[in-house]
Amino acid sequence: MKNASAFTDRFYKTMQTCFAGNNLPKKIAVGVSGGADSMALCHALSDYVRVFSPQTRIYALSVDHRLREEAAEEVCFVRDVVAKLPNVSHHTVIWEEGSEQGTRIEERAREARYGLFFEFMAGNDIEHLFVGHHQNDQAETFLFRLAKGSGLDGLACMPEMSETFHNGRKFILCRPLLGEQKSNILEFVREYSISYIEDPSNKDEAFARVRLRQSMDVLSKEGLSPKRLYMTAKRLKRARDALEYVSDIEYKKSIKACNTKTIVLEQRFLGDFPLEIVIRIILKAMEALKGESWGYGPRLERIENLCEDLIQPEPFRKRTLNGIIFERKDKSGEIVLSLEKRPKCLT
Repeated sequence: MKNASAFTDRFYKTMQTCFAGNNLPKKIAVGVSGGADSMALCHALSDYVRVFSPQTRIYALSVDHRLREEAAEEVCFVRDVVAKLPNVSHHTVIWEEGSEQGTRIEERAREARYGLFFEFMAGNDIEHLFVGHHQNDQAETFLFRLAKGSGLDGLACMPEMSETFHNGRKFILCRPLLGEQKSNILEFVREYSISYIEDPSNKDEAFARVRLRQSMDVLSKEGLSPKRLYMTAKRLKRARDALEYVSDIEYKKSIKACNTKTIVLEQRFLGDFPLEIVIRIILKAMEALKGESWGYGPRLERIENLCEDLIQPEPFRKRTLNGIIFERKDKSGEIVLSLEKRPKCLT
């Protein structure tokens, strides 16, 4: 590539921060749909690896969702472009059920895309997946979650690095473009003449993300620009991290007994801390009991209602939430969480 642009300089710094200098794994994957964001990311990763980590091999992954006739041609286009990049090999994964989908098509396609990526990565011993989410995506995510009534954790949105699990295996999602505005990405692809595809679904108002994107012009005039929303999400993440730090310490202090089926907590934390910390301590205990089957957990409102009842002076009525039985034993000063016993299937 040519002399590094300001975009490239920022990308280098982000990568070096996320990977403690230039400590990149020997294998990484990057999702490449063919749009400007993912093509810019693939090119920037290739350039970074060429300069700082030549031993790293980049697996560019594209999905043929079988949702549009042009999909197969677009995957071939991506393959031909990225195949010319140093340290990059292209691989196509196919969503065989794509053409059979009906409602919630975008959500189902997203779930299928990540699932296919993770399965490929597991088969090739790859842990890190890079995706092209940027500042405008973060702003849209913030607005979408705000409309759904998300709490602090949801509004903190996407971090630059996060762990996720698929079929019991851990993967790390990397978003090095998260601080970049869409306009910077488009300037980068123009500067280096990087070809990309315009996805027609980006203009289809049947999708919530498109409607939110269209609302950004109006919101920006009132001061709610993508940059402002991105910074708000970043500050909320900082607050969330602080709450998590405190609640993690207090959760560990409160554990009286723990095994795979039951967790016993000392009741004192109910009166020692604000409701937000109580909620987080209970969530940690629930997640520890459920393990890999935790998923997204129950709705926040149900956790809030449970914890509000736990802290009341009146007797607590034993109840079950998300497959976990909750008891408050006032005489012994304990909160007991135990997995609900499932009836064995008859054979």
